[in-house]
Parts: sequence; structure tokens; C-alpha cells
Amino acid sequence: MNNKQADGLHHREQMLDLAMVVSDLVRSKHIDQTTADDILGRPRTPEQARLHPLEYLADLALDDLCHPGSKLDIEKLCQWLAELAGQAYCHIDPLKIDAANITSIMSHAYARRHQILAVEVTDTEIVVASAQPWHRTWEDNLRHVNRREIRRVVANPADIKRYTVEFYRLAQSVMGASSEAGVTSASPNSFEQMMEPGKAPDANDEHIVNIVDWLLQYAFEQKASDIHIEPRREQCNLRFRIDGVLHPIYQMPVKVAAAMTSRLKILGRMNVAEKRKPQDGRLKTRNTDGYEVELRLSTLPTAFGEKLVMRIFDPELLIKSFSAQGFSSEDERRWKAMSGQPNGIILVTGPTGSGKTTTLYSTLKQLATDQVNVCTVEDPIEMVEPTFNQMQVQHNIDLTFASGLRALLRQDPDIIMVGEIRDLETAGIAIQAALTGHLVISTLHTNDAPSALTRLLEIGVPPYLIKNTVLGVMAQRLVRTLCPNCKARAPLDTIGWKALTNPGPAPSEVYEPVGCLDCRETGYRGRTGLYEILTMSPGVKALVNENPDITLLSQQCIKEGMNSLRQSGAQKVAAGMTTIAEVMRVTPE
Repeated sequence: MNNKQADGLHHREQMLDLAMVVSDLVRSKHIDQTTADDILGRPRTPEQARLHPLEYLADLALDDLCHPGSKLDIEKLCQWLAELAGQAYCHIDPLKIDAANITSIMSHAYARRHQILAVEVTDTEIVVASAQPWHRTWEDNLRHVNRREIRRVVANPADIKRYTVEFYRLAQSVMGASSEAGVTSASPNSFEQMMEPGKAPDANDEHIVNIVDWLLQYAFEQKASDIHIEPRREQCNLRFRIDGVLHPIYQMPVKVAAAMTSRLKILGRMNVAEKRKPQDGRLKTRNTDGYEVELRLSTLPTAFGEKLVMRIFDPELLIKSFSAQGFSSEDERRWKAMSGQPNGIILVTGPTGSGKTTTLYSTLKQLATDQVNVCTVEDPIEMVEPTFNQMQVQHNIDLTFASGLRALLRQDPDIIMVGEIRDLETAGIAIQAALTGHLVISTLHTNDAPSALTRLLEIGVPPYLIKNTVLGVMAQRLVRTLCPNCKARAPLDTIGWKALTNPGPAPSEVYEPVGCLDCRETGYRGRTGLYEILTMSPGVKALVNENPDITLLSQQCIKEGMNSLRQSGAQKVAAGMTTIAEVMRVTPE
């Protein structure tokens, strides 16, 4: 123990109070004696008196004398306390905690009484977070009961209180729902028990309602784009997709997860009794900030039960500017020039999850004025938007893209959005709509923009119709962006840079991911778009024939100002927004 850690040990083995903490802050020169006297002389409300000393001091936003210009916020104070106590500092990331495991280590009452929370459990060790690093009366009991060593870490007291409530409330609800289902974790025949009819808890059971509410709010808080409920033989996995990457969240008993799925199907106005066929539904709820959020539900029958995926649509995406979505000024100019035409076909291409829906909806949102009639035919309707007239494809009654589009043409539309052009019939009607004075926006699944033209030829569209109707094509991808708080300068990977630009002028500086509390140690936070916009110029039209050379077509597009997806990514790398490896990961060769 160093001298700083040895200071003030007269009060150790006690619970920290404000006077002790202030005294140690003065001793470590983070504040002066005048500030300390002022703090201790202030009257505190009963609510402030109940706060942990570090929480109270963080609310005061004190100047840190050791780091002029910065404040003593809660994270700095916790790190200081950890260093003073000779313990590691731990930022509690709920995505990295096995809540089911850590709540089995001690009771909720025990954790709350001693203000501690287990954050990691191994075969030989339990890592316990506390904001009272010298309070040790609980250690021997916990070590004896669990027969494992205790390793202490210091954590934010507010996080400890919050996650103690959340984790144990969730565990209590899962346990309560499991008991309703007659499931015990110790049973060797748990799978057979799970599969017995009549054993599932009711979908409206209080425990199931609590679990579903927790799941949705937790997903909103973590800014997840998708929620996966995946039944397996022994347990059901809950996973969130965050910034394009799936993260394990929790493991539920299969019957409890089945009741959760039933609950969500009820909320999504789906047929709860039908478990043999895939179904689609949607529900609306509110996040913790009170904003309305829409979710699209999709079920799939699997070997161990219904798999449910919920896609979360953030309504704020529709009001984002094109530049906020990642368009460069040139990309935005080209895209607005295409979408501002009175008639023709615009195609957006890319794989699932590449942001096509956001682009389509935000574009239509800007075009949907009181003077125009915007109609869509989708499968399924991604987001319900009051300014559009939206129609859902229903194959069971032969309402396909083609028949729906044919019906829309009798509805006096100005702008038509077709969810996807999948066949010649749909493509033919879309072309007829474009020829008769309508603006048609649709999607295709191709790797890049020039390939969209060859795809239309492959499904049977004559070259002359493509030349006369297609205004342009945009291919896109979503790439993770570097966390602005922790990214660091890095040497340029010249081989990777040449692969992106083939070749191009090297940027003066590039950055690499590091990892911090704000980005959950991943180094990335959020995503932005990469765009490849092809416009149907005379030079491009001249190359559209029965057997086009895709290489010549791509070269002509680039010659006329189109940036490839990788070149668009290179611009983001040069701007310090992302990395070469991340661009290479999401773009085709």
C-alpha cells in the first residue's frame, strides 16, 4: 500500500461518510481546505443526506485541482476512491453481466443491506462491486457460503443501486414464472417438463408482463435495433443487435420464453394459437423518455419452439438530414436531383440491414407534401407513417407486389414506393407507372449499383425500357463509426488503403478504436452510411444492352463521378470517422 492509500486509515472498516471522503480529497489535493469547509458547512436535504458521499459530491460539480479545467464527476471520484483503496475500478456494463448467474450468489436483501453487487462469477472467484471499499463484514460469510474467493472492485454507487434492483427484480420474475410453469433448474428432465402441454405460465401473468416490459425498455436503453428470442433445447437465448452486432443478454427457461412470446404476440395482434406458421405483427409502445417507438414482430417455427425477432424503428431517423445519415455533399446533390424528378424509377440496393428502409422513408418523408399523393406497397410495412398511404402485401389472398402496384395506379398517385422488385411482372408494372408520369422508388438485392441494371436485364426487362425509365441507382451499407471520446491516431495500413481507393492519395492521419466507458470498450459507437450513386447519363445508357460488360459499366460510372462503396468508405476513414478494417468488413470486393 502506498502513502496515499495509507492516509486516513483511522476511519477504515467503517462505512464512508461525507466528512471522511472530503478529508481524503483534501489530503490527495483534489480540492482545497476552503472548498472542504464550504462543503461540510452546507445544509443538506433529507434526500441529499441519503445519497452516497460520492454521488453528493458529483452533483456539486467541483473543480478538480489536480486536473485544471475538469470537474470531479462521478466516474472520476469512483476511480479516485478505487486507487485510494488499492482496488480495481469497474464500470458496470449490463451487457457483459450474466444476471441469472450473479443473482444466485447472494439474496437481494443481503446485497441491498451491504450495498454490494456481484458482477462476475467463475469456478474459483466472485468479483463483487461496492462503493464502500473498507466495509468488510460481509466478505467471510459470502466466501464461506459460496466456497470461492472474493475479489473486490469499486463501482459507481448509483449503478450498484440501480442494477441491484433491475437484476434481482428480473430474476424474481423469471423464478416466479418458472414456478408457475412447474420448472426447476435442478430437474434432470427439465426439457421434457418444458415440452409438456399445460405447463406454460399464462401470457398475462404478472411475472411475464414484468419480464416483457424489462426486455423492451432495456433494448431501448441500449439502443438496440433488433431483439431476438431464440428457443434452444435447454434454455432460450435473448440477444440484442447493437450497431449491427449481436450481443447475448439473458438465458430464460424455455417455457418462460414461450409465455413471453405469447405475450408479445398478443400485443402485436397476432394469432397466439398458431405456432406452426410464420407470422408478422407490430406494436407501439413508449421508451423511458416518453417517445413513441414502433416494433415490427416476426415469428418463425423452429425445432424447439417459436423464434421471435422484433425490429425496433426509431421515429427520429425519419427526421434526420441526409448529411446526418452519412451522405457527402456530392452524394446528397446527386440523390436529391434524382428524387426530385417528376417521373422515372429510382432503385436502392443493398443487403438486409444496410439502411435501405431509413433512406426510402426519409426520402419519401421529404417528398410527401400536401400537394402530392404518396402511396406504398410493402412486405411488410416497416414503419407506419401518417403522411403516406401504405398497403401491406398479403400472399394468402393473392395481394402481391404486382397486384398491389396495379391497384395503386388507379389511386391517382404521384409517388409510389414498391418494397422490392422481385420479378418481371412487378418490374413491368413499375416501368409502366414510370412511363405514365409517376415517380417510382423501389429496392433490389444486389452488391453494388451497376449490378442493379444487369439484374433488371436478367429478370427480363428490355434494355430500351431501362434506358427510358431508370433515373439512377444507389447502393448502400452501414459502417460502425469510431467512438469520438477514445479513438486514437494510428499508422496507415497502406495495403488496405490501396484496396479501398485503388490507389488514391493517402490521408494525413487515420484513427483506430481504443475502447472506453461510452462505447462499452468496443471502440465504436453508432453507425453511418456508405453510398454509391449511379446516375443514368448518356454514357451509361450507351453501355446498357442485352449483354452488358459489368466492368466497363462500373468504370464508366466512376468516370462520370460515382464513388464506389469502398471509395465512400475511404472518405469516412480519411475524415477519422471509421477504420479501413470496418469498411472492408461491410463492402464487397
